[in-house]
Amino acid sequence: MPVALQRLLQHLQTAPACLVTVESTQGSAPREAGAWMAVCGPLVLGTIGGGHLELEAIALARNLLATGFAAGETGFVRRWALGPSLGQCCGGVVHLRFERVSAEHGAALQRRLQPDLHSLALFGGGHVGNALVNVVARLPFAVHWIDSRDSVFPELLPPRVRCEHSDPVEAAVRDLPAGTRVLIMSFSHAEDLNIVAACLRRQREQGDLPFVGLIGSATKRAVFESRLRQRGFGDAEIAHLTCPIGVPGISGKEPEVIAVAVAAQLLQSIYMA
Repeated sequence: MPVALQRLLQHLQTAPACLVTVESTQGSAPREAGAWMAVCGPLVLGTIGGGHLELEAIALARNLLATGFAAGETGFVRRWALGPSLGQCCGGVVHLRFERVSAEHGAALQRRLQPDLHSLALFGGGHVGNALVNVVARLPFAVHWIDSRDSVFPELLPPRVRCEHSDPVEAAVRDLPAGTRVLIMSFSHAEDLNIVAACLRRQREQGDLPFVGLIGSATKRAVFESRLRQRGFGDAEIAHLTCPIGVPGISGKEPEVIAVAVAAQLLQSIYMA
């Protein structure tokens, strides 16, 4: 569960809040329909895009919490034009819904505000794996973190991360949910090859792994291509493997730098598909 949603549900146990949701947009807008923030007195959780629009929405929400909604009204929608009068130049239109929510709405809010998560299988608990987990934990991913070694995972895990010890490690590929994106960065090139082969075999049979990424250089890719051909994979199948991984142009080798570049590439695979 996202931290903002968790904190909202905790707040509602003691006091109501005003939930502000992007109902719809026209033209250019800072956030998409469904984006939300919750105004809990002085505390604001989430964001509808910042700027003057958000400031005005916060002020209105606080006023509603102080004075109350009209009799019998639980919510309403207000329109904002994102032009010079608002001090923003997006040029679009945003419709915001304002709702008073309290503890009785907790379960419904949890279902409604929980983001759609994309399944990500990360093979490898090394330095880059650790850095990557900490980056993607704040993005719309549910992470299945897999390694063949015992006691390699940290005791404290970010939200939406579950760990699995699998030996042989490639056996975990069989049970991944359909639509899982896969990243491979184990401690061993031999393990990496076995995992890649298992992924390409599953892709051949089921076609349900939209992204299979392998950490490494162009040289490593060339070696793996040769070994995958020896295992019976054709060029079209091997072309499904992304290696090296990470958005182009970022040459840093630090684990945190690699993690950000790879996370950006994962997001591209979702939003540019």
